[in-house]
Amino acid sequence: MKKLRVGVLFGGRSGEHEVSLLSAASVVTAINLDKYEVVPIGITKEGCWVSAAHAEKLLRGEAPQEEGRHLRAGDPQTTPGAALLARGEAVIVPPVPSSDSLIPFESKAGAVEHGINVDVIFPVLHGTFGEDGTIQGLLELADIPYVGAGVLGSAAGMDKDIMKRLFAASGLTIVKHVTVLRSQWERDAKKVTREVESKLKYPVFVKPANLGSSVGISKAHDRKELGPAIELAARYDRKIVIEQGVGGKKQKARELECSVLGNDDPQASIAGEIVPCAEFYDYNAKYLDEGSQLIIPAKISKKQMKEVQEIAVRAFQAVDCSGLARVDFLMDPKNGRIYLNEINTMPGFTSISMYPKLWAASGLVYPELIDRLLTVAMARPAARQRNRYSRT
Repeated sequence: MKKLRVGVLFGGRSGEHEVSLLSAASVVTAINLDKYEVVPIGITKEGCWVSAAHAEKLLRGEAPQEEGRHLRAGDPQTTPGAALLARGEAVIVPPVPSSDSLIPFESKAGAVEHGINVDVIFPVLHGTFGEDGTIQGLLELADIPYVGAGVLGSAAGMDKDIMKRLFAASGLTIVKHVTVLRSQWERDAKKVTREVESKLKYPVFVKPANLGSSVGISKAHDRKELGPAIELAARYDRKIVIEQGVGGKKQKARELECSVLGNDDPQASIAGEIVPCAEFYDYNAKYLDEGSQLIIPAKISKKQMKEVQEIAVRAFQAVDCSGLARVDFLMDPKNGRIYLNEINTMPGFTSISMYPKLWAASGLVYPELIDRLLTVAMARPAARQRNRYSRT
């Protein structure tokens, strides 16, 4: 039986480039090589597409590292610095035909000379240019099946402002928030401050609308901290989302997460809880510092567990997602009320990241999860082929 050729697409220009390398290495190492042929395809921080030997170099960390620090694999438990970015022996990349760079994909419509012929793409690109619908649009045009949400689901899931509007339209409970533009802040910071304070109570969380891994996010406890928090978020996006903190000034919200898998009939895993070592689960707490705790399953009642799973599926459907997503929640420690926070359409995907670990605890181990995602991805083109694109 012919092996399915899987292009594992990783790297990218976003602030989550290093996280993507970790995810890709885990997929390449764990995928069933008796069933699949792997073609690593990398995108450098500068946006250059590379394959074969060059992609291997990117995976092995033969590129500048941020401040010389090693990322952990998104595992909130104590783990050593990620060997992937320090030593090549941490990942074994299967051999592929030699090629200096990625030329156009070879589609079913006809071969392009020197193109890379793949049956399906597994994009483990996180953040901007990978999780926002842009790469999905390219793959749609190339008529290549791929793992994960489509153009609309990816774009809506990436934009926290649009995402929240869709959640609200679906009747899902979300925290109070205000969305402002960078241009509004630069034009009249005092007016923006007044608007935020008239609608929200401190502390507030300030976030770039389009980014992930908590990059550019900070917590403002008062007016003095609000300005710098908005300035930081504005470095990463023209649109800034400001959310009222759950739990108030004295208590922190409990952070719950749930994994979803499927297309038209998605399923939810059991929920887990993150207890961050910092005031909230920021980038450092996720990937650099140690001390955060991961609790699977979350210590919540059966009723609350069912509520989280049901909301996770509804959130998945609200943004027209497909393939996979991790849905994050905030629970008020005072009354147990659950708020839908956000959806991540391409969450961290190392074997010890939250998305796979929740599925492992639900009975679907990492290699089987990869296989299921590829199966789900290959099922989507059949549904799309039923569509007509012209009157004739």
